[in-house]
Amino acid sequence: MLNCSIGKVGIGDGEPARLMAVMNASPESFFSHSFVPREELWATATRFCEDGAEIIDLGARSTAPNAPVLSAVEEKERVCASLKELEGIGVPVSVDTMFPEVLEAVLRYDIDAINDIHGLADPGYARIAGESGLPVFIMASDAVPGDAVGLKATHAACATVIARAHRAGIEEIILDPAVGRWIPERSMEDDWAICRDFRSFRVHGYPLLAAVSRKSFIGDLLNTPPEGRLAGTIAVTCELLKQGASVVRTHDVRETADLLRVYEKMQE
Repeated sequence: MLNCSIGKVGIGDGEPARLMAVMNASPESFFSHSFVPREELWATATRFCEDGAEIIDLGARSTAPNAPVLSAVEEKERVCASLKELEGIGVPVSVDTMFPEVLEAVLRYDIDAINDIHGLADPGYARIAGESGLPVFIMASDAVPGDAVGLKATHAACATVIARAHRAGIEEIILDPAVGRWIPERSMEDDWAICRDFRSFRVHGYPLLAAVSRKSFIGDLLNTPPEGRLAGTIAVTCELLKQGASVVRTHDVRETADLLRVYEKMQE
């Protein structure tokens, strides 16, 4: 496996699983409790770090199905204002955006990684990401976010996004197998299939991101809204750790930190 580092945080084989906290600057989020108003960003990030977060993933646009349309201009304003609030926070910050104009703007700040759910499908975005020299979380996507349906297509999408990264000169990659109801053609069972066979994505040779926090496939099974999906999320996350997840992206920092501590103890 080709390991990488985000800031001083090592990721991959031989490293413990890392905790990535969702810092949500989008009031439209599918999980409304995760929204952090601008004036609370510093205090929330500090609390996340105290609770065990090693990376903060900042996003300002909801990517949930049926989310309100947000212009790139408004997303840029939100995320840049948030980065100003977080200057000097002392923990690596990743920015979650799929628009080149937003990416170009946030690179003026001291960020440590890029998170692209679009899978570097935009050549301009890929060029900017490559020139930045930063590690990139890349989701398995062909033309639109999460558009692969089924395991075979998801593996093919992983190969596609890795090839795009290499063409752009990006070598430090964390691969996201795209769990989630990204397009109408995907079903709950598609997500469960990816989770059951998560270890198979190690064949691509890069660290894997477990990004399942409070997602709809858990809610569909348990018949609960996002607010009631914590226990289900913890159960799925534990299984993905067993199958080789290197980074866990979560809305629930303290609970996930406890999970990671217990999991590591069980591996001794």
